[in-house]
Amino acid sequence: MGYKDVYEGWKNDPEGFWMDAAQAISWDQPPTKALFDDNAPLYEWFSDAKVNTCYNAVDRHVEQGRGEQTAIIYDSPITHTKREISYMELRNRVATLAGALRAKGVEKGDRVIIYMPMIPEALEAMLACARLGAVHSVVFGGFAANELAVRIDDCTPKAIIAASCGLEPGRVVHYKPLLDGAIELSSHKPDFCVIFQREQEVAELIPGRDVNWHGFQYGVEPAECVPVEGNHPSYILYTSGTTGQPKGVIRHTAGQLVALNWTMKNIYNVDPGDVFWAASDVGWVVGHSYICYAPLIHGNTTIVFEGKPVGTPDAGTFWRVIEEHKVKTFFTAPTAFRAVKREDPKGEFVKKYDLSGLNQVFLAGERADPDTIVWAQEQLQKPVIDHWWQTELGYPAVCNPVGVELLPVKLGSPSVSLPGYEMKILDDEGNELPPGELGAIVTPLPLPPGTFPNLWNAEDRFVKSYISNFPGYYETGDAGMIDEDGYLYIMARTDDVINVAGHRLSTGGMEEVLAGHPDVAECAVIGVSDQLKGQMPVGFLCLNAGADRDHGEVVAEVIKMVREKIGPVAAFKLAVVVDRLPKTRSGKILRGTMVSIADGTDWKMPATIDDPVILDEITEALQSIGYAKG
Repeated sequence: MGYKDVYEGWKNDPEGFWMDAAQAISWDQPPTKALFDDNAPLYEWFSDAKVNTCYNAVDRHVEQGRGEQTAIIYDSPITHTKREISYMELRNRVATLAGALRAKGVEKGDRVIIYMPMIPEALEAMLACARLGAVHSVVFGGFAANELAVRIDDCTPKAIIAASCGLEPGRVVHYKPLLDGAIELSSHKPDFCVIFQREQEVAELIPGRDVNWHGFQYGVEPAECVPVEGNHPSYILYTSGTTGQPKGVIRHTAGQLVALNWTMKNIYNVDPGDVFWAASDVGWVVGHSYICYAPLIHGNTTIVFEGKPVGTPDAGTFWRVIEEHKVKTFFTAPTAFRAVKREDPKGEFVKKYDLSGLNQVFLAGERADPDTIVWAQEQLQKPVIDHWWQTELGYPAVCNPVGVELLPVKLGSPSVSLPGYEMKILDDEGNELPPGELGAIVTPLPLPPGTFPNLWNAEDRFVKSYISNFPGYYETGDAGMIDEDGYLYIMARTDDVINVAGHRLSTGGMEEVLAGHPDVAECAVIGVSDQLKGQMPVGFLCLNAGADRDHGEVVAEVIKMVREKIGPVAAFKLAVVVDRLPKTRSGKILRGTMVSIADGTDWKMPATIDDPVILDEITEALQSIGYAKG
């Protein structure tokens, strides 16, 4: 069957399509039907089923005689460590960890925050929560204490599982002081913290609250898998909100199992036993879906890589891992390839390795520029597939479905809608636009299984953010167009969330930090195009009257504040002091126009601008830091 047959099969009978896909899952109690729409526009899938994620990801493979197969390959060029964990070993480790958590009172429905680097224990912690029916929330390791505290207060965890440190090339990131600081700042206090001590840094434990990862597991009874309802939350994953307050995306257990399992063959073209590598982090949605859950549910071998595309030790590290571990499908962000291309434009490192076992490469996380795709195609001589999805959706919505049929690749487009989605372009009034016209990208409700059914404790915000603007549709927050062949082109965010090296960050969140500086009266943050990272934030500061300090000092201070409050991930390094910001008469800052000036792209003088002269001042300010050259 080709793509058209599969897609039409879904369109003609969506519920039958997903019930069919559900047969690949091991149920404690199978669902009687697929869609539950009594509470529309809030939809659920397979709600009346009983199932356990950890059983499907680990135990069933052991029971089916594949216990000796490698489940996880850990490859850390930073620590010069490599090890393999079989499905049998993984089951035993996860059951013991779950037993230790249970012995300390963690039960079905309790929340557990996981704050860990790229080590196998991070996956074991996720799976141990899933085994008990506890709801995990992974927070990117090394996130600032303030950001971690916000998440602690929002999901009120019974426990926090953390590592003593994370490792970056040439430095140790001290997790424990950040964790202690976050707990001090938060009004909710966890009952206990489990600390995995790494040999690179042994953290001090607080008696009565902190327990040692190995010590607290000693002599405990391993836990069995606890069956949960199909609509039981599997996890909460916080993503940037435009207000700076993070949004807790939730995932229902049954839908996640069915959808993720379906994608492994149909999209990523791997069979059970094949090695699949997503070079991401467990703190992001790709890490949840395609480092931890999907590969294991499908019976693949997954790679946990603790390193960087360049500098650990060189621009050939990706190709070494692919050759050494016989990777069949590789998934990374365009940023990573841009970094490799910058160091090795002629692909000298690519030639050193045997990549004959690699069948296809997938890119996601931000827009894949045609230059990067062409470079990768020429160097690797493999299909390089751009695809598009979001934290909210959990898995690809628009993609070239390689496992079904390799469609023609069009540069600049992540290809076509997959089963479950029917992307449309609407104008502001909700009218569908013809091919080639730019508008808001939406897809009809209900969203398919495995997407987010709601936000954690924020139903009003869910409705307001995603489904109220265009009734009957899910609003992606992206703008783009569709061509005559149904290929989607993503052009921009419709709000002010920017994408820095694959990390979606809210400019609003950064503005809140800048505004907190005593000398700053008003500010704006925009995302400017950056060859390496996709986008970089630039801050504009209007100082208080009478603040006659050196501008350089103020800029240095706000950069430090963003680093402390949001973390290094924001890559906030550029800010300029200006007299005033360009605004509409109603007081809205013209961020879009500022971005166009910075990027040197064509722009029209906004009709509603308050004072056009300000744009000349903004242009000069941007030129002073190396932008607005056009």
